[in-house]
Amino acid sequence: MKWIVKWMLCAGALLLVAQVYSGVQLQNFSSALIAALVLGLFNTLLRPLLIVLTLPITLVSLGLFLFVIHALLFWAASGMLDGFAVSGFEAALIGSVGYSLLCVVIDSALEQLFPPQRLN
Repeated sequence: MKWIVKWMLCAGALLLVAQVYSGVQLQNFSSALIAALVLGLFNTLLRPLLIVLTLPITLVSLGLFLFVIHALLFWAASGMLDGFAVSGFEAALIGSVGYSLLCVVIDSALEQLFPPQRLN
């Protein structure tokens, strides 16, 4: 249940980013749902691999290269989907930061609503 609520709220956050920032465009809520799913899969599957592969650059940049990785994944997701468009790398960077901040807020709110279950 928590996963479905988080998915829908993050799709809404993506729509909010598209409304606030003109560099990110979404056609409708179903496009936002698909984009949020693809972004979640990219962050779960590809992001750890990219972090390991770019570890020296990330250490030299004091972690700032992680923003570049996240922006590239955001941009790649927009390239794969029809109803989701990002106008360039700068738009991907700004959009990914906004989307990430909103999803962090959503995560913390959901932790209050759905506390972790203890195993006895």
